[in-house]
Formats: sequence, C-alpha cells, structure tokens
Amino acid sequence: MWLAGVRALDLTQHCLKTFGECDRHRVDTKLRRQTLRLSAANPPAAWYLCALPIPWDWSRNAHLAFEYAPGETWAGDALVRGLGVHLTNARPIMGWGEHSIPRDAPMRNSRLHRTCRNWQFAWWLRTHRDVPDAQMFTAKDISEEGPEQLSFS
Repeated sequence: MWLAGVRALDLTQHCLKTFGECDRHRVDTKLRRQTLRLSAANPPAAWYLCALPIPWDWSRNAHLAFEYAPGETWAGDALVRGLGVHLTNARPIMGWGEHSIPRDAPMRNSRLHRTCRNWQFAWWLRTHRDVPDAQMFTAKDISEEGPEQLSFS
C-alpha cells in the first residue's frame, strides 16, 4: 500500500513510476486504522492511494485518487469493498479509467500500460489538469561529485 502526491508524469512507465515526480507519504500497512495528515501548503495535482491484496489479485487492487478541496468531506471504499477511506478537506476524483487514454497515445496497445489504473489516471490528469511531464535527467546533467546541496532532517 502506498500514497503519492502526484506533481508530474512519466507516461512511458506504468504502475508507481507513471507518477514521475511525487510526494511519498508513509502508510503503515500493519495498522488496521490510521490517520494521515497531508499538508495543504503547495498541494500536488492529486493524491493517489494504491493497495494490493495478499495474495495478489488484480481485480481486488484498491485505488483512490483525490484532490484538496477545503471544507469538503467524503467517506467510501477505495475502488474495492473493504478498504474504507474518510477524506476531510478533500474529494475523490471519479470518472477516469481506460477510456481516459487517448486513442493515439503511445503504448495504448501495451496491455501492461492500458490496464494499469495508475496509467489511466495519469492520462486523466494530463487531459483534465494539464499535469506536466517529469523532468528527465541525462548523464550530462548529473555531476560525478554528487548534488551541490543535499540535506536530510
């Protein structure tokens, strides 16, 4: 299970890599209930929750896309029964799916891409929210000496 705040896309990829630039939020899969507080400052284009059942069964994968919406609340299942979600100051993004992929999209005929719900939602974000491509770095962009500044806290 993971939660990502989507800021940019890499439509050459599928699954989590589709969200080329994203904020990752810690989800503790061992807890039966948990509350995550996401910052409203500089929100991403959308958040995306994905949970895979054990044993894995594609039809039972849970997915929920949602966006910041001050004052709104929502409660329901994350695309499958049993994974209940309660949103405060957010609303789900509905209406996306395989139909969100343009007919002329590169890799549309690839089963791995076309059936990937992350990829489907990424195309929805591209066409409805104009989310940009993730910045791709080439070898000449990366210094052998490492980044100019890197800090952890």
